[in-house]
Order: sequence, then C-alpha cells, then structure tokens
Amino acid sequence: MGGSAQFVTHRRAVAGAVFVTVSAGVTAWALAYPAAPLAPALARALADGAAVLTLGLAVVPALDTGRHRDELIRTARAPLVVAAAIWLVTELVRLVLATAEATGTDVTSLGARTVVAFTMDTAPGRAGLVTVVAAGAVGVIASLAPRSVPVCVVAAGLAGIGVVGHPLTGHLSLSAWGGVAIAVHALAAALWCGVLAALVLTVDHRGQWARLLPRFSQLSLVCVAVLLAAGVLGAAVVLRSPVDLYATGYGRVLTAKVVLTVVLVVLAWRNRSSWLPAARAHRATSVVSRARAYTELGLMAVTLAAAATLAVTG
Repeated sequence: MGGSAQFVTHRRAVAGAVFVTVSAGVTAWALAYPAAPLAPALARALADGAAVLTLGLAVVPALDTGRHRDELIRTARAPLVVAAAIWLVTELVRLVLATAEATGTDVTSLGARTVVAFTMDTAPGRAGLVTVVAAGAVGVIASLAPRSVPVCVVAAGLAGIGVVGHPLTGHLSLSAWGGVAIAVHALAAALWCGVLAALVLTVDHRGQWARLLPRFSQLSLVCVAVLLAAGVLGAAVVLRSPVDLYATGYGRVLTAKVVLTVVLVVLAWRNRSSWLPAARAHRATSVVSRARAYTELGLMAVTLAAAATLAVTG
C-alpha cells in the first residue's frame, strides 16, 4: 500500500473510532441520565481511547522479533507520538472539566489557581496529574529518544501507569480489593484493545498479519481472562443488590457494558476460530484482516465509552 493511501486509510480509521466513541458515549450518558454529566463522560471516553492506543503502540513491537521488531518500532513511532499528544490534550481537558464539576463552577469562569488547587489537593486531581505527566513523558520519549526495545519498555510502563491512574481513585478506591480489581481490569482491557488498534495502524502486509496475529491472540486470551475475573470482583464490591443493575444509572451502564463485553468476547472467539487460522496460513489478505480488526475494534470502542461513562456516573 502506498504511503499516501496508507495515511488516508489510517486517518479514516481514527476518524471512525472517534465517531463511534462519541456516539457510544452519548448513548451511555443517556442510559445513566441524570447520574452522569455529558461533557466529562465524553472527555473521559476520548482520553481513555487515546490512552489505550498509546499503550498499544508502545507494546506492539514486543509481538515481533529481530529485524521485524526493529521495523515495527520505526513504523509505530509517528502514530505513538500523535496518540500521546492527543492523550495529553484530552487529559488536560478532562482535568479542567473535573475541576469545574467538583467546585460547581462554570468552565468559562475557572481560574488557573482553582485548577491547580484541585489538581494538587484532591485524589482525583492528583490521579489526573499522574496521567498527564505519563502522557507527556511518553510523547517526549517517542519523539526524542532513539527507538529501541528498552525505550519501548519504558514508554509502555509509563503508559500503563497513566492507564491505571484514574481507576485507582474512582468508585472502588475506598475498597482495597475493589481498587486493585478495577486497575487490573482497566490495564487488561487497554492491552487487549490497544494492541489490536496498534496492529491496524502498523501492519500492512499479509506476512505481518500471519506472524503477529497468533501472538496477539495469545496475549488477548490472558487479557480477557484477567479483565473478566477483575471485572466480576469489582462489580461485586460496588453493587449492593442485583436490582441496582437496572434501577440505577450506574447499574444500567454497567449492565450495558457487561452485555457488550460478552458480545465482544464471542466475536473475538469467533475470529480466533476462523480469522486466525486463515491469517496464519497466509490465506487472509491484509484487507480482510484489517476489516476483521475494524469490526472488533468498533465494538471495543463502544465498550470503552461505556466504561468511561461508568467512571463518571454518580
């Protein structure tokens, strides 16, 4: 695929992901209404999406070996810089909106001193600061540091810290088990979704799909097992009664997220049974593999938007 055609394809994929995320965020907000504010929910959804992609682009070279890994590191560099920059900007927006909500102040009336005070004096603010620093650090490393395996490891570690920053101060933060469960759940989901998104942005040839998809499939099995176990533990901590699953805004969004996750796992298993053997045997073209990935990623974006809305639902 030519460079310009590849750029257009990737730009359309990113635009489609943003559209799906925003649409799903609005739908999740409607389910939670009036328990969730719309602007913070959308900002959280976009920031989480950028964080997931950043983590995936930092991790994806680990799926390859030798000179192929070096090539993947170079290919992932530009998308990683862009993803980290978007993550940084959306996290700053999210931090401002969180300040406005916590202080009961209109966004247009907020002063820098108020934002700084919220950032430094509250747990959600400090978590936001950690995430902003992580996003900025990944962007700087991706832009300036020589691309190598150790640099990728550092970038992936920083991105992982940023991903778990918010969950550790959310609804389950008062419970030691709940806080750990939701952080592990978020990290496993981010790895699963982010690495697949990174494959779409960095893999263009049938041979690459044949080499990398089996390794991604092994990673995704572990991620799915971990996120399901951690998700069940987290839900058990926060829900007081099964009635809450439909009687509260939080419960309705959680129910939608559970249904989406089940559908996503079924789709992923179906792809593992059909797409994976075809790709491994070089029978699936890059166009077919990308189309399969788009379907799975679209559902992932909807699920992540539901999770983001869940995080800001009172």
